[in-house]
Amino acid sequence: MWTGKLPKKNTTYGIREILRHRGKRRLILFELYVCGLPNEKEAIYRALDKWTAWETEFPVIAVAKALNILKQRKQWKRVIQVAKWMFGKGQGMTMGTFDTLLLAFDMDQRVDEAQSFWNMILHTHERSISRRLFSRMISIYAHHNMPHHIIEVFADMEELGVKPDEDTTRKVARAFKNVGETEKQQLVLNKY
Repeated sequence: MWTGKLPKKNTTYGIREILRHRGKRRLILFELYVCGLPNEKEAIYRALDKWTAWETEFPVIAVAKALNILKQRKQWKRVIQVAKWMFGKGQGMTMGTFDTLLLAFDMDQRVDEAQSFWNMILHTHERSISRRLFSRMISIYAHHNMPHHIIEVFADMEELGVKPDEDTTRKVARAFKNVGETEKQQLVLNKY
């Protein structure tokens, strides 16, 4: 248990306790600075800047944990604001953060923003996009009944050699069915 004092011996256990406490402190500061604010971009950005002002390094792990907390609470507008702020600082450009932001766009009914963000990901990280991100984008388009967009994403997926999972395969097959291309629907179902 952390007592606020450094251990007398430099043991591994003591260092873990110090690091664990430091992470908790950052999350508590995040709660104090950010969670009680209105959903105004400028107020959120100011609070986040205050939160990180005294840090010598950008707290990527603390921000990622904060994003997960906001995701669990289903505070999608706040997830979008925090992720965009982090990207504006040149930090956190990971596939996991991209996935969280795409999910937040979907849940906040911002399909256009999701689409433009997806295009940025596709053009910037073309060869390293995970199956999970392709599946997320196909799910967004399926959720909003956009079969032509599903087919476009699937074409990019095939072109890059990424194999879809079962759920994605069903969504793609359904999209082909919805646009009246039953031969391609069967082809997808048989192939994957």
